[in-house]
Amino acid sequence: MVDGQLKEVAPLENLENFALDGVDYEAFNTSGGLGTLCDTLAGRAQNVSYRSIRYPGHRDILHILLNDLKLNKRQDLMCEIFENGLPRTRQDQVTVFCTATGMIDGQFEERSFVNVSTAMDVAGRNWSAIQITTAAGVTAAMDLMRQGRLPQEGFVRQEQIDLDEFLANRFGALYLGKPFEAQGATPKAA
Repeated sequence: MVDGQLKEVAPLENLENFALDGVDYEAFNTSGGLGTLCDTLAGRAQNVSYRSIRYPGHRDILHILLNDLKLNKRQDLMCEIFENGLPRTRQDQVTVFCTATGMIDGQFEERSFVNVSTAMDVAGRNWSAIQITTAAGVTAAMDLMRQGRLPQEGFVRQEQIDLDEFLANRFGALYLGKPFEAQGATPKAA
């Protein structure tokens, strides 16, 4: 959402540099993540964006590969290069950094939420941060639905899930690095 209007924006654009806990990062447009949030905030928010956060230089490398070398038209080759040329790691991190500004009790305020998830052992197996956050997001939502804490009919928007309830959930707690406490069956990796 740009100036209160829904707008498609190009990936890898709107580069922004920032530091978090003394570490330099860059952020840029990416796809996914917002889901229905812009619809929910229509008329109430002016600017809503979803961005990738990476170390400085990452966006430039991707821009060269995708646009200059035209690998955006050769996804098969791009995947082959990435699979064979880049080592996998289980020492990754997923940073969620949300900032909102607006009027609260008549004063213009900014509020931020920052969470960094890292790789950890879950149910006796080492999982990367991206595996944990992807799986925990889905399984926590399903668990909350099963418990009757989410609407039982129709489409459930991600913004209908209360953050505190999500993080208190046995799966959502993985976002905070808390050990998984199985209640019944132990989850199996996909």
